[in-house]
Amino acid sequence: MMLLSSLLYLYLLAAAALAVPAQEKRVHHQAGLSDHVHDDSQNYQYDHEAFLGKEEAKTFDQLTPEESKDRLAKIVDRIDTDKDGYVTHSELHQWIKHRQRRYIEENVNKHWKDYDQNRDDKIAWEEYKNTTYGYYLGEEFSDIEDKDTYKSMLTRDERRFKSADKDRDGIATREEFTAFLHPEEFDYMKDVVVQETMEDIDKDGDGKINLHEYIGDMYTPEDSESEPDWVQTERKHFGEFRDVNKDGYLDANEVAQWVLPGEVDHADNEAKHLIYETDTNKDGRLTLSEMLDKTDYLRMSTITDYGGMRVEEHDEL
Repeated sequence: MMLLSSLLYLYLLAAAALAVPAQEKRVHHQAGLSDHVHDDSQNYQYDHEAFLGKEEAKTFDQLTPEESKDRLAKIVDRIDTDKDGYVTHSELHQWIKHRQRRYIEENVNKHWKDYDQNRDDKIAWEEYKNTTYGYYLGEEFSDIEDKDTYKSMLTRDERRFKSADKDRDGIATREEFTAFLHPEEFDYMKDVVVQETMEDIDKDGDGKINLHEYIGDMYTPEDSESEPDWVQTERKHFGEFRDVNKDGYLDANEVAQWVLPGEVDHADNEAKHLIYETDTNKDGRLTLSEMLDKTDYLRMSTITDYGGMRVEEHDEL
């Protein structure tokens, strides 16, 4: 699941002229397919966004059942690359990976034109800084109530930008800017991902994450609300899996193993999960009929659009 921004962070970014949306600046807990917890006992929102993609998932929510089935049929036809009438694990895996790549590409393209002020197909740190924070720089954030927080955002952005800038020339190529926006996708940005994760969750600033901070980053209880099962599961995971040395805390190395588990292929896991939930006759592959029978489930899944799927467009895998 992706690490989510605080409301304050979202508010401050909204105050800047063209700031990167908060959800794109917050580092992911892991290279997941959705911001939602993957817990089918709560809802299918994780699967919804994994199958459909985030933006298309929103579109599906507005469709009638008939419209949902019609659009799902078009998507299934595109997933079935060999046109044999079945969606295999391999085809589904490749589709979800494709939607991941498209989401990142479209996200970078969306912001590129805003920040490349001189249209030289590069983005200098000064261009990014002036576009995002320019209104406040001359006043040293004097009109911002929590100017220290705003200054820390600028410092954090600059540190991440410099880390993404591999040749250290102060100018980001498209690849380097992609690393800036999506550091979890690049091996050389691993230290930045871990550092930002630690800073976001380590509220007492002692350089490690305790159980209270770990849970608090994901869940804030409402008055008289009983703790959901998934929170209890996360408490168990903290002690049994996350805290490797069993000292009661997560250090930087343990955070790295948690948020960047390189051996985990989330697209592959999601493909297996979707087939398990949808494959009525248990032959290991899906027919259009099986998928239409589970429209309500799949429209709540990452297949249908990871980051803005438009089925009417020509979009090769």
